[in-house]
Amino acid sequence: MIQPTVSFKSNLQLLPSIEGLARIDLVDQTGSIVASIENQPGKQGSLAVYQYLQQSFGALDAEAAAHGLAVFAEHTADAKSRPGAHPNIDRLQEIVDGAAVLSIRLVSAS
Repeated sequence: MIQPTVSFKSNLQLLPSIEGLARIDLVDQTGSIVASIENQPGKQGSLAVYQYLQQSFGALDAEAAAHGLAVFAEHTADAKSRPGAHPNIDRLQEIVDGAAVLSIRLVSAS
């Protein structure tokens, strides 16, 4: 597991590559997909963080979500001051605050 720094850019360099990953699906306890993060510009940082959380924790529980907030570094503070601006960070905060655990399904590019 990485030791997050205060810089999201620095943290990204510590994460595994997302090459070959098409998207990540977030799945609730009923098996429904509640969100997806596509491998496209503007979302690749979130994709890398969520892939890393899946590989390190197996599921998106409060411990994984808190670690994810640390990895997002300065973006976490921005998300708290601008709700809705960073939905993938908002989701982690919701889980830290008691929302249900989600499974993280990695979907490879074909």
